[in-house]
Amino acid sequence: METNVEKFANLDIRVGEILSAEVFEEAKKPAYILKIDFGKHIGIKKTSAQITNYDTSELIGFKCIGIVNLGDKQIGPIISQCLILGSTDSNGDVLLLKPSEGSMIGDKVS
Repeated sequence: METNVEKFANLDIRVGEILSAEVFEEAKKPAYILKIDFGKHIGIKKTSAQITNYDTSELIGFKCIGIVNLGDKQIGPIISQCLILGSTDSNGDVLLLKPSEGSMIGDKVS
């Protein structure tokens, strides 16, 4: 499926920092519930992520990349407010994308 530059430009992709990570007990597939700070203009958003190849303790303080304007999505008992981005390795594990050094929380990705 193709898209175009205008549709891609509508995505609000930002640098965030993971503030908390806990096991999402009710999830059908192993997942964590994350709280991510996207800076003073966006604020803190919650999401569910299937990134259990990471330990919750190593996620705290991790700078990540997330889409913050997809709208809310009900996932079991939580409302996911953003989508963090990663690549999938040959084992099927999701590896979180990281911003370049010097990027600040809330910076727009373009």
